[in-house]
Amino acid sequence: MGTIILSGTVVLVILGFGNHTWWLVAVALLFVYMQYGRGGASASSSGGSSGGGSGAVPGDYRAYRDRRDKQAKWDRRYRRERPLESRRQARERKSP
Repeated sequence: MGTIILSGTVVLVILGFGNHTWWLVAVALLFVYMQYGRGGASASSSGGSSGGGSGAVPGDYRAYRDRRDKQAKWDRRYRRERPLESRRQARERKSP
């Protein structure tokens, strides 16, 4: 999604050399993407439960915690499904 927005912005900037209105459209597109496109769902879902700090930090922390928990889940699954490989990797980490 981000590459599409950036590509569209570049196209609008190039078109803006002929008509400066396209530059305003490009700026508006980037503004809308930064406000609502990136992490809009995580920030809005944490808005009601935040205790009273800044709005961005709890959303960022919640997204970090979700990624960390998902990675831990995949790590546990990997160790469970491939016990010999996970033991070998653990030995390699300890030896150097």
